[in-house]
Amino acid sequence: MSDIFREVDEEVRREQLKQLWERYGIYVIALAVLIVAGVGGYRGWEYWQAKQAAEAGAKFDAAIELAEADGKSAEAQAAFAKIAAEGTPGYRVLARLQEAAELGKSDAKAAVTAYDAVAADTSVAKPLRDLATIRAAILLVDTAPLAEMSGRLEALATPDGAFRHTARELLALAAYRANDATALKRWLDAIAGDAEAPQTLRVRMEALRALTGDAAKG
Repeated sequence: MSDIFREVDEEVRREQLKQLWERYGIYVIALAVLIVAGVGGYRGWEYWQAKQAAEAGAKFDAAIELAEADGKSAEAQAAFAKIAAEGTPGYRVLARLQEAAELGKSDAKAAVTAYDAVAADTSVAKPLRDLATIRAAILLVDTAPLAEMSGRLEALATPDGAFRHTARELLALAAYRANDATALKRWLDAIAGDAEAPQTLRVRMEALRALTGDAAKG
């Protein structure tokens, strides 16, 4: 008798499953198709991203080779400009910086403008914006007024600034050129009091202090 009941239960379950499949089977199939398509699409996107990055990297390397070759600066500028306009996001920023560096070989004013554009672009990571600020200041240190150099660099010369050593050196040089003993002493003392300041920088700044005599010794 128990076998008969078991057979009836199995038949009932089969009928219930059949009804469920008839009602919802199309949705199960659709969901499975969507999952497969989604996985395939993601893999395809990953492949496309990797391919784009590889192509951009190869173009960037080729542009670097042009930059390092004699008489190829104009071609390098054009190559970096193209990457900056069409490359992947990471290489675009690097290409903008390299394009500015190439400009700096022949047109410092244009290079500063290019660096300033990167420094002002909030979509660019802050370390790279700070680097652009430093590179522009390097081009300006022999010509820009101390007030301009201070406006550009003081925010980077703070005790926790990643580029503080270079920023302070540039500010000290600008102060020396402007014959501003107070500003010069400020930055020389900041460098001397920073335990993490590179030894080569300390030597250069002590030599600069010696050139100024008592004015920077205070």
